[in-house]
Amino acid sequence: MLRYIGKRLLMLIPVLLGISLVVLILIDVTPGDPARMLLGAQATQEQVDALRDELGLNDPLPTRYVRFLRNILQGDFGISLMTRRPIVDEMLQRFPYTLTLVSLSIVLSILLGIPVGIYAATHQRTWKDNTAMFLALFCVSMPSFWFALLLIRLFGVQLGWLPIRGVTTWKGWVLPCVAMALGLTAVIARQMRSDLLEVVRQDYITTARAKGLSEGKVIYRHALKNAMIPVIMVIGGIFGTSLGGSLIAEVIYSIPGLGNYTLSALNNRDYPVIQSSILILSTMFAVVILLVDVIFALVDPRIRSQYVKKQKRKRGEAS
Repeated sequence: MLRYIGKRLLMLIPVLLGISLVVLILIDVTPGDPARMLLGAQATQEQVDALRDELGLNDPLPTRYVRFLRNILQGDFGISLMTRRPIVDEMLQRFPYTLTLVSLSIVLSILLGIPVGIYAATHQRTWKDNTAMFLALFCVSMPSFWFALLLIRLFGVQLGWLPIRGVTTWKGWVLPCVAMALGLTAVIARQMRSDLLEVVRQDYITTARAKGLSEGKVIYRHALKNAMIPVIMVIGGIFGTSLGGSLIAEVIYSIPGLGNYTLSALNNRDYPVIQSSILILSTMFAVVILLVDVIFALVDPRIRSQYVKKQKRKRGEAS
């Protein structure tokens, strides 16, 4: 298992290198000049060119890319062009907000989605199943920003129960987390229902029922464990969706997280911040996918046995 984790970690290196290169190329072809934005419209072209030379923006793309990688390996994410502060300090201030928002949203979606999926599967082809799946399809189809605006209008403006901006208290987290969790809950619920219905058709479930076990014991003791395996993969995948959705939630609810920070950098053409933020978010997503694969292998003994057999076959061929 340790060798498997080591190989997956090595595979992250070319992925992150590719992401950083693509981001730099996109930045290079994107209209806008940060030097002009910093100096203002009244600055002369000579002043703009001098600032571009000072910032290294006139260097060839390979030179800038190598310099960026060298600085990252040294733990130096650079200086923000707009605030003139170290990027790593600003990201450390904002990272807890994004992590809290994403974590709470995923936990909430798991706590809601799995029971709803189980309930729908155990009431298949009834009005309860149809209602649950209709609501899930509705939540999946609607964009998260629509839910965010709807929740603001209902609970923030009309009822006045919850704040609509900022997260200075725990109440401030309720609306953004719910807005993000609704769509994720629907995805988990639909996956849970589908997997559970597939598992309960297996022969060993029929055998368990023939032994006289109650339906509850059959579902929760035998079927649920195997049905949860694909759901784990889905939960890992929605982490990436949550990172993208957090940007929308952070902007709408004025949360000072990484998503809001990245969007502000895009508007201001703050290239060092854009590169560093996207690299950090990509690394977070890649690490979570790695953890999900490891958990998947631990939960499903078939994957462990296949990996062990593969390693034994390789050692046999080498000898």
